[in-house]
Order: sequence, then C-alpha cells, then structure tokens
Amino acid sequence: MRRSGESEQGPPFAATDTEWWHQATFYQVYVRSFADFDGDGVGDLEGIHSRLGYLELLGVDALWLTPFFTSPMADHGYDVADPRDVDPVFGDLAGFDRLVADAHKHGIKVTIDLVPNHTSDLHPWFVEALESPPYSAARDRYIFRDGRAGGAQPPNNWVSVFGGPAWTRVADEQWYLHLFAPQQPDLNWADDEVRADLERTLRFWLDRGADGFRIDVAHGMAKPAELPDMDLRAVGVIGDHDFYDPRFDDDGVHDIHRMIRKVMDEYPGAMAVGEVWVTDNHRLANYLRSDELHLGFNFRLVLAEFDAAAVRTAIEESLRTAATADAPPAWTLSNHDVWREVSRYGGGEVGTRRARAMALVELALPGVVFVYNGEELGLPNVDLPDWALQDPMWERSGHTDRGRDNCRVPIPWEGDLPPFGFSPGDETWLPMPAEWAALTVERQLEDADSTLSLYRQAIELRKTHDAFAGDALEWYGAPEGCFAYRRKGGGLICALNMSDIAVPLPPGEVLLASGPLDEGYLPPDTAAWLV
Repeated sequence: MRRSGESEQGPPFAATDTEWWHQATFYQVYVRSFADFDGDGVGDLEGIHSRLGYLELLGVDALWLTPFFTSPMADHGYDVADPRDVDPVFGDLAGFDRLVADAHKHGIKVTIDLVPNHTSDLHPWFVEALESPPYSAARDRYIFRDGRAGGAQPPNNWVSVFGGPAWTRVADEQWYLHLFAPQQPDLNWADDEVRADLERTLRFWLDRGADGFRIDVAHGMAKPAELPDMDLRAVGVIGDHDFYDPRFDDDGVHDIHRMIRKVMDEYPGAMAVGEVWVTDNHRLANYLRSDELHLGFNFRLVLAEFDAAAVRTAIEESLRTAATADAPPAWTLSNHDVWREVSRYGGGEVGTRRARAMALVELALPGVVFVYNGEELGLPNVDLPDWALQDPMWERSGHTDRGRDNCRVPIPWEGDLPPFGFSPGDETWLPMPAEWAALTVERQLEDADSTLSLYRQAIELRKTHDAFAGDALEWYGAPEGCFAYRRKGGGLICALNMSDIAVPLPPGEVLLASGPLDEGYLPPDTAAWLV
C-alpha cells in the first residue's frame, strides 16, 4: 500500500480539562442486560457498581447508562413516568449516588440517557391530560388534535417508528401523537411547562454528579405546527433520501438544544451527545454548533456495509461533518437498537473476524468512540423464540418485525451454564444461549487472542501511545477492497483488508492486529495498526 497525501480530513479540535470527552472511549451500559445484583433476572445499578473493576480493566473513560428512571417498561425504560427518580427494578437514588461516586474513584465518568421527546402514558401529566377536556392546558403539554373526516380519521398520515399509525384516539374522540408506542405520547415543545420541566430534570441529575447526557431522539421533539402529511416512502428509510418526513429534523429542534446547552454550560465539564439519525452533512452539523450539542452520533459506520469503499466514504463524510462544526466526531459500530457487528457482518467466524477488524478501524480514528456492552466480547445477535420477544416493535408490526431484543441479551460473565454469572438467580429477562460459555468475560480474560483482549490492548494504546496524536487523516493508495489511513501528527497507520486475498502491509512496525498476520501480508477480513 503506497501513501497518497492528496486526501486529508479532520477538524483541528483540541480538548481542555473541561472537554474531557474529546478523545474519550465511552461504554454503553444497557442497564437491563449488564449485571443483575438482586437476582430478579434484570440488570440494575448495583450490578453495574459491582463490575466497576471490570470497566476500569477494560480501560473505558466514561459510561452511558440507558434509562433507569421510574417506568412501566412498555419500551424497557424509554417510556418515562418520572424522570427524576430510579425505578425500583433498577435500585434507588442512593444507589445511583454510590455508583457515580465510586465510578469517579475509578476514573470513569457517568453519563445518563435523557428522553425529552415523549413520556410514559402513566406520567402524571398524561393521566391528567386524559382526565381533562379538549384544548385544556393539561392537554397542551402533549400533541392532541381533532381528527379528519369528522373526527374518525387521524389528524395526518404519520406512521409510528414501531409500526402502525402514530395517532391513538381517546374517549372524547380527540387523537394524541406518539412517534413510537401508544404508551409513549409525544410532548408539545411549544409549551413552557415542558421546557421548564426538562430544565429541572437536567439540574437534578447534574447536581447529583452526573457528567452529562445522551439525548434520545435528539432530532425529534419539534414538530411543524401544521403537522403536514409525510411521504410514506420515508417509512423505514435510514440515511440520505429525498422523501419528505416532517416527523424528524424540524428546524425548531435547535431552539430546544440551545435551551439544554444554556443549562449545561453552568456545569463545567458536563457534556451532551445526541442520537441524531440525520446523515446530510450540513443538517447534522447544525446540531453541533457551539451553542447546541457537544457531540452528535454519526451513524454512517453503522449503516455502511462491510466494503472498503463504503467504510472509507463513511469515515470521510463523518469527518467532514465534524470539521464543518469544529467538533470531534463521535463513532459507533452498534448500540441497543441495531444488529450487533458480528451478525451484521456475516455471522460465525467470518462475522467475528470482520467485527474485530472494524473495531481497530474505529478505535484508530480521531475523536470519540462509543462501545456497546458485549461488543468487546464479540457477542452476536441471538435468535430468540417468539415467546421471549418483548420489544414493542414485535406486537406493533403484527409479528412481522422481530424487534431489537436479539441484540439486548444479558452479558455472560463466568461459568459454563446460563445465566453465566449475570444474575444470582436462575432466570434472566431474555434467555441466554448455552453456546455463550465460550464468550464469557472469565474465559476471554484468560485468552490473549480473545476479542476482549484485543479491545483491552486497543483501548490502552489509544489512550497512551503517541502515534494516536493528531486530528486529521491522510489516506494511502491501496489494492481494491482495501484501505489504509495515517493519523497526521501522530503517525499511526491503520490498514484494512476487505478483499479475498492477502495484500502487503504498509511499511512500519506492527503495534496490533485483529488477527494473525502472514509474513508481511495482511490476510482478508483483517486490520492492523503500524507505526
């Protein structure tokens, strides 16, 4: 592979003490599935607390905790009934305080999910709304409308992300909007009470020591006042498209983010990262302006196929977006809403090799990396039986979409049989496959060639090696189906072979490889770091 200095990407961002996240490695804890301390089969805050030593050993800088707030769990916590308390299934506020304090002692920051687009239908506000007449102040906190066709039809043709219509009719024949499940009514962000309540929530958790927030559906919240019909061809389409979809990315959302940022700026060192499913570079960059989000997930790597040209384009476009906003890019390969990499890249041994290679590609990039729990173990999706499925997408789709449970199965810690140390009890909220005995943390810590060992080495090098300096990339010429880039400023080279044949490695000393190398050659489905 020869170097070609014509292509250079990357913003000149530089971290200060209060901008600790600029090169951080975050670890997403799906709370239900990480560690169960009390034996009820559901992960909890005390379970996370009990595994802080593991997280420190892994080397991550910060945690992102999925919702643990009071909730009836229609969407596993993303239907929040009280955003300023802990649901008993996960623990209590004292347990949260203890987790944050001890995480900080381990050198780990703690960020938590914020769910501002909607509440639970059991939130006191929505209960009051249903008990109040149409056009009342209580209803104005949500999006209630009269129907069309004399009230018999929904106010517009919007579709729920979880399937079916985005409107539900109530007893007095008005309709309320829910972009997700009917148990998740959308808030009306034109209402002053809604804004004031979110500010109260932000301060509540920041005052308790939280280091920031991941903002759920950060491209939602604002809706055009006239609620026009959408182009139904946009349903299920993720990424760039020309179909009109007024459900998301309305310009009014930026006023909400400015309000959030104004509060957060009063807490030095606090940060917010947004779940922004927007791939247009300019529109995504708008969320990263200096008075809005600190970081925004760029999901291009999640959406890219295992193809050299597609992955290179995803990297270049992500860096271009970050440069436009003068912000660090935020990389991720998976989360609790998408297929795990091993399965996405083909499954089995092939999927594992490719997932390991992509881990090195991601961890070599400048900016911020988010690792989803279990990713470091090389966990695949699990083919769950119908009876076990709990995701609301399964019911809402009429059993045509199996939902996201397959990537949310609990973490295997130790032993030879389920529940593999996840819980002191025998049952887990989703069943764990017996074959995961080979993938437990215990087994992989003892294996220098395991995926866990690869992640530990990669994260350590990323934090400590001088080669990872510099915020821009220089691309090399490479054979078809391959690419290589160099970190300008530090000199790290990352080479990836996605072709069917081995190719020569670039010149340099090998720091780390995702699989065995062959006397100066990089085998297929393999990545390597060189200096």
